Amino acid sequence: MSVAKDFELPKDIIFPSADLESNEPPLETYLHLQQMLLLIKCLDWWWRDLNNFFCAGNITIYYSPRQRKSSDFRGPDFFVVSDTERKPRDSWVVWQEDGKYPNLIIELLSDSTAAVDKGLKKQIYQDIFRTPEYFWFGPKNLEFAGFILVGGTYQPIEQNPQGLLWSQQLSLYLGVYEQKLRYFTAEGVLIPTPEEVAEQEKQYAEQEKQRAEQEKQRAEQEKQRAEQEKQRADRLAAKLRELNIDPENL
Repeated sequence: MSVAKDFELPKDIIFPSADLESNEPPLETYLHLQQMLLLIKCLDWWWRDLNNFFCAGNITIYYSPRQRKSSDFRGPDFFVVSDTERKPRDSWVVWQEDGKYPNLIIELLSDSTAAVDKGLKKQIYQDIFRTPEYFWFGPKNLEFAGFILVGGTYQPIEQNPQGLLWSQQLSLYLGVYEQKLRYFTAEGVLIPTPEEVAEQEKQYAEQEKQRAEQEKQRAEQEKQRAEQEKQRADRLAAKLRELNIDPENL
């Protein structure tokens, strides 16, 4: 299986239509599917206020007009493109996207794909795509590695003391947490999923409700104590008057 090198296209070439559908097989296991969705939804949430990126998983990247007849390449399990319009796409067609290739790619390893992910695909991403960062992760064996393009060649990204790999393209760390590949801030704080955020907000709202109830109870107790003090003072004043003593003159 060979890798196509850079080539010059004839000036009069007619490109295929831009509305090419993805031609990817289903992900191998439920773990692979869940991992891909986790990467997408977490980044979508973290960058929810941005409109200049596209992230997707398991869709075809068309980078050559001759590619449609080739089965040598399958789309990445997850990729991110920067400085592009944030909108749904059925596939990524390079010649219809201002020649943009992914800025970051993550492949999810399996027994049947690991050799290709570490060999052919890595070579394609390095030599043809020139994707600045490439990571792979095994959802079953938790194998995790990352590479950064330096001088046209992928060099390993060194782990920090917490075992995290820094992504310049995302300005985030990547690392394994509870057997899943997750994002972390520059300070090493885990980027939550939308569900985790909702749960945190729910817990916070419940805590605030409990605090408000406690404040209400304390206010009621203070009111009761003040009423009891007033009643004691009234009884004392009444007793003094019975003894012909004016409490106001004490």
